Amino acid sequence: MSTGALDTARAEQGAPRFGRSIRSEWLLDPAIAYLNHGTVGVTPRAVLEAQTAIRNEIETNPSLHVLRRVTPMLGGEERRGRLRAAADRVAAFLGARGDDLVFVDNDTTGINAVLHSFDLRPGDDVLVTSTTYGGVRQAVRFACRRSGASMVVAEDPSPMREPGDVLAAVERAITRRTRLAVLDHIVSETGVVFPIAELAALCRARGGGDLRVLVDGAHVPGQLALDIPAMGADWYAANLHKWAFAPRSCGVLWAAPDAQANLHPAVVSWNLDHGFIAEFDWTGTRDPSAFLAAPAGIAFLEGLGFARARAYNHDLLWRGVELLRERWSRGEGDDGPAVMAPEAMSGAMAAVRLPARLGSDRAAAEALRDALLFEHGVEVSVFPWSDRLWTRVSVQVYNELDDFERLAAAIEATAGW
Repeated sequence: MSTGALDTARAEQGAPRFGRSIRSEWLLDPAIAYLNHGTVGVTPRAVLEAQTAIRNEIETNPSLHVLRRVTPMLGGEERRGRLRAAADRVAAFLGARGDDLVFVDNDTTGINAVLHSFDLRPGDDVLVTSTTYGGVRQAVRFACRRSGASMVVAEDPSPMREPGDVLAAVERAITRRTRLAVLDHIVSETGVVFPIAELAALCRARGGGDLRVLVDGAHVPGQLALDIPAMGADWYAANLHKWAFAPRSCGVLWAAPDAQANLHPAVVSWNLDHGFIAEFDWTGTRDPSAFLAAPAGIAFLEGLGFARARAYNHDLLWRGVELLRERWSRGEGDDGPAVMAPEAMSGAMAAVRLPARLGSDRAAAEALRDALLFEHGVEVSVFPWSDRLWTRVSVQVYNELDDFERLAAAIEATAGW
């Protein structure tokens, strides 16, 4: 890990302090209140330095490294290759075996690989929820269009009161025609944590063994402790560049051993029919440095103290949410803005309803998001939902409660209070 604030904090307390004292470990603009970590992630300086070292090493002899040592295509002394070693390290962090996990550019790429490989036919149903990430929903629409299958939407209620709300919504949507369920572990737009193991078990029970489960875990590694095999899914796609501090872009696709046959990457290359790992590890020439630096991201997170970082983020999030609700309730003159789900259904992200006077549609959301950044120096997600705008706040250990104060003041100024 790099020197600077982190080393100073360790020397003083034996463990890094969080908040402003550690923010220099990232390249973030100090003038910005950055409450949007989850959107594309923020990579620590130390991990960027590790990636640069990997790139520089590769450039000393690209053919040697890319074709022999990273992913052996021409033989060489490292038959398994550095990419597999990195996969083993990442898999261990996720409670899995390296042989069941491959790198992909991002979560959406992994999901597309499963959708392209799955044998959908006319009359089949693919189940998604009303909060499924927009890009994933489009991928499902395309897969159904190609095959003649249908996309069925489970209308999960939002705001939610308890995990049983989404279980009931999914159970109502399953039919005898449902062959694939695409389910969020953490909802991207709202930050709500779904009871994914219970959802997978429900699908198994209702589907009689014929219903397969694909989990979108884009926001999970590094935000929550995770044991992928214990989730009970057939496939689990996720990003490492959001919460696990890997460089962009870096994702993984995990497949249960009995779900690896006939699974192919979206880009098919030389290793067709050579097996799950071989096909995904080589999809043509690409920069492998983000994948190879993923273990450095995990090491950085573990250096912070993973459990301690999760606790800090969750506690800060909900102190910030209560601050926002209390501040904005004065202007609304009611019980205050709603949240999308209770605290127990969150990790380090939560959605808070904004004042009604700020608008309700996508155009208003985009205008407000840009105004918050360019006029007030606050980076945060804003989205429309059910005739109101909402903000999804997403925190990391470099945040403090003062960031929420700045967001609260910026919204109040924009609302004219």
